Amino acid sequence: MNIRSIFSFFILCYCNITYTQENTVLTKDKKSLHITRATSKPKIDGVLDDSAWANAEVATNFIQFRPDIGNTLPKEQRTEVKMTFDDDAIYVAAYLYDDTSKIMKQLTSRDNFGQSDFFTVVLNPNNDAQNDTQFFVFSSGQQADAIANPSIGEDFSWNAVWQSAVQIVDDGWIVEMEIPYRTLRFPDQEEPTWGLQFHRHFRRERSQYTWNQLDPTQGNIGLYHGELKGLKNLKPPVRLNLYPFSTGILDSFDGDTEADITFGMDVKYGITDNFTLDATLVPDFSQAGFDRVVLNLGPFEQTFSEQRQFFTEGVDLFSKGDLFFSRRVGNAPSGQLNLEDNEEADIPNEVKVLNALKVSGRTKSGLGVGVFNAITEKTYATITTREEIFNENNEVVDTMVTKRREVVEPFTNYNILVVDQQFNGNSSISLINTNVMREGEFRDGNATALVASLQNKRNTYVINAEAKMSNVNYQNSQTETGFSSFFYIGKTHGNLRYSFDHRFADTKYEINDLGLNFRNNFNNFGADIWYQIFEPKGNLNSYRINAWVNYRNLANPGVFTGMNIGGRYFAQTKNLNAYGFNFNIEPGKQYDYFESRDGRPFIYENIVSIGSFYSSNYNKVFAFDIDGGLFKIFEDGRDLFGYNFFLSPRVRASDKLLMIYSFSLDMSNGSRGYATFEDDQPILGERNRKRITNTISANYTFDPFNSVALTFRHYWDTVNYDNELFTLLDNGRLTTEQGYTVDNVSNSPNINFSTWNIDLSYSWQFAPGSFLTALYRNQLFNFDNMSEDSYSESLDTLFEQPIQHTISVRLQYFLDFNGIKSIFKKRDNPQIGQANTYVSPRNRFRFNS
Repeated sequence: MNIRSIFSFFILCYCNITYTQENTVLTKDKKSLHITRATSKPKIDGVLDDSAWANAEVATNFIQFRPDIGNTLPKEQRTEVKMTFDDDAIYVAAYLYDDTSKIMKQLTSRDNFGQSDFFTVVLNPNNDAQNDTQFFVFSSGQQADAIANPSIGEDFSWNAVWQSAVQIVDDGWIVEMEIPYRTLRFPDQEEPTWGLQFHRHFRRERSQYTWNQLDPTQGNIGLYHGELKGLKNLKPPVRLNLYPFSTGILDSFDGDTEADITFGMDVKYGITDNFTLDATLVPDFSQAGFDRVVLNLGPFEQTFSEQRQFFTEGVDLFSKGDLFFSRRVGNAPSGQLNLEDNEEADIPNEVKVLNALKVSGRTKSGLGVGVFNAITEKTYATITTREEIFNENNEVVDTMVTKRREVVEPFTNYNILVVDQQFNGNSSISLINTNVMREGEFRDGNATALVASLQNKRNTYVINAEAKMSNVNYQNSQTETGFSSFFYIGKTHGNLRYSFDHRFADTKYEINDLGLNFRNNFNNFGADIWYQIFEPKGNLNSYRINAWVNYRNLANPGVFTGMNIGGRYFAQTKNLNAYGFNFNIEPGKQYDYFESRDGRPFIYENIVSIGSFYSSNYNKVFAFDIDGGLFKIFEDGRDLFGYNFFLSPRVRASDKLLMIYSFSLDMSNGSRGYATFEDDQPILGERNRKRITNTISANYTFDPFNSVALTFRHYWDTVNYDNELFTLLDNGRLTTEQGYTVDNVSNSPNINFSTWNIDLSYSWQFAPGSFLTALYRNQLFNFDNMSEDSYSESLDTLFEQPIQHTISVRLQYFLDFNGIKSIFKKRDNPQIGQANTYVSPRNRFRFNS
């Protein structure tokens, strides 16, 4: 099967679905809001007495879509919105009527929803139903923003600098917003029509309303936007934003202390009206959150989520095709060292990123283009050689120590090119290429993907398809080419839905120079079916029941490896409590070709797991999450049994303070897996494993500009093998005939593993887009063979290890090219996200009822 046949098949399917259906998604007329130019800029203070609002048209009559559909608000809870504009920005004023005693307004960090009411403005300058920019203002005064499209959903890692203010008044709350044109992408427009939507959320009952009616049962929400008309002669500004920063770092470990100060800058520049350059020059990621390290017993690499802002923000185009795993850039060195018995190496944990840039945007016709480039520096390992010096009696009289350096990661360039065409308001086809070039005799990698997401005009069926090709040039100049594909077709409307999928990768498919592929050589089939409700029924706001079956094979040779069937139930009550159940069964013989590490299958049979969870209403001062599960094997000669338990109470002591504690326990008795390598063969063993994780997070938010956060995590993991170990037979079964034991192998496989992390940070937004952040971090780590030590004994051992202390202070300032001259001028406007209480109706402009 080649790329041409795959894509011919799904395009024919898509065309058949599309052109035999009528376009009936939007049968109602869209609402329109007519906007007029302001003669004077409104003051963003949440007091609506500006002349700009006097004659502005009102958007009202919001309609519910969650949890009920189609309800309207009573007069005392109505929403009234006005908009205006000038040469610099779009301005929004919203009067949200309500009983002030019921408004929830928890203070949180930016982009964190918490337990707060919120108001949202959604703008789409292309009016294409697929590329939205969302601006959220919470009743607490805090902000959130996101970009959204059907491929990625909502991406809150995107951040812009804009102004808002909130006033709590005697009959509700007021929002005023200024959205500069620099936060949007659009060309010169004489009389454009923009896509427009408003959302209002009542946190106390988790109900949400929109200005233009939304049908949650089918189609992406962008199809249900209204229209903003009346904009005239819009000139996009020079979009040049500078974020110069400096970071001071003090690091202490095992008696050694290092101090450093760095300077750098992030840049955002509008190359054209629709395309933006993002660059980080001399980047600093010292304040990124710590990785949640765990003990990895499996055959595949351990990975961590991305926490560096440059690599999380605005990467929606680059994520298409799953060829980009940003942690590859600046990750641990890729080179391997061949060490003698008398040598040891000091290898850096990461490679320094010298600079990185992204260029991305989308034209009015829906053509998106993205270019990513990053450069990392040459990285060395220090190798220490110890040679003993003997006298004439063959006695050791001295040791000669020499050191040398070897390159473990050369100067490396990472590139991505993406071309993505959107059409029909719900579909897209993309071409993605990634390329990694390493200097010298190190491997290079290249991967290409053709990706499509095609939905018919009625938004009732979707086809997703991918065809990928990888090329790896190894050090010996040998190039290997691999292929992978994915095909999915599913029903996307109504209460009952279903889907079918197929995943394939040959034995040479390899994208791990810049992507993430845990394994290749598979040929898998899956089917899912689910039933869900979109309106409350009985005591439930919502519920969903789904079931699945997966059938797995190797691609080469084409043999069966296993299957599983399972199901899940999820429900939320009208009291905003949630609960659910799940089960999964792997019936019959399962063939694991990766656990052995040498390609031979390891057989296990009939594993059954069940689980459940309960989550109480987070709106209450005290809430909690609890879940647990059991698993067991039904196989002759095996007695595998395990369970897991998780408990996480949370206390919202006030609207400013939130504390969360989490405890998890995972027990597995009688599991079998890879233990060590001895005499050129894998050794497996039966083991008992216990994992305990404690985490604490606490956030105190003084106001929308000042917050303190604490994050703590202690992870402890022990693996204790039975003394008698196994070797693997070619038929997939285990034997003890070769007599290996824990006592006679070269390295004991027993493990006692623990990590400790504390982050304490303070953040102050002292001006729009400008931050001062201070971080204190300490870390501990221990790895040994004392698998029978108790929790307290292991903790004592952990505290005997050298502790790493890090203190860093970072100052970042936001400079807008269009307003640089005003930096040193005193401003009358409040800062971003100002929130006040204002109860007197005197001198207050009121919207018309």
